[in-house]
Amino acid sequence: MPHDGHDHTEPPSDIALRVKSLESLLVEKGLVDPAALDALVDRYEHRVGPQNGKKVVTRAWTNPDYLQWLRDDPNAAIGDFGFTGRQGEHMVIVENTPEVHNLVVCTLCSCYPWTVLGLPPVWYKSAPYRSRAVSEPRGVLAEFGTALDDDVEIRVWDSTSEMRYMVIPERPAGTGGWSAEDLETLVTRNAMIGVEKAKKPADAPGAAA
Repeated sequence: MPHDGHDHTEPPSDIALRVKSLESLLVEKGLVDPAALDALVDRYEHRVGPQNGKKVVTRAWTNPDYLQWLRDDPNAAIGDFGFTGRQGEHMVIVENTPEVHNLVVCTLCSCYPWTVLGLPPVWYKSAPYRSRAVSEPRGVLAEFGTALDDDVEIRVWDSTSEMRYMVIPERPAGTGGWSAEDLETLVTRNAMIGVEKAKKPADAPGAAA
């Protein structure tokens, strides 16, 4: 078949087209400032998101005094990084251990600590997750590939607009002497929600052993 000289790419999804159309209409009518919209997108893509939570987790892993501060006054300890603002008030930190695994859900809507985890994933807001995380948490974890021994207690924490939870996952074995930057490669958004564990060193390409 002759090549017409044009690159062929997948067309945008229907939802992407709808969002772009709505954005264009709002800008055209003067209801949205394009610069303000760009600044908002940049904030949540680059300055608010799981990369913030990773810094909190790795400092907790490497600094016992900070971990204790995080337990005693999580808002102040997290705020020490400058991570403050709406959707990040009234934080509570829960820690995974060999005996206890914590799982976060919001059964009523999708309350979520935006300042440290960014925007909530679609599955977190779905009705099946919100109900099954409470009724069959072990099954939900298994669907994320997280298998726990039968003697590990699973604690489910229900976030609200007044209280938002963040999980400090267990620090993987074999990471003694790792830098904070290398440790961050092991921390994922899902681990800070509790549906997964932190990555093993072998699963973090490029991290120094």
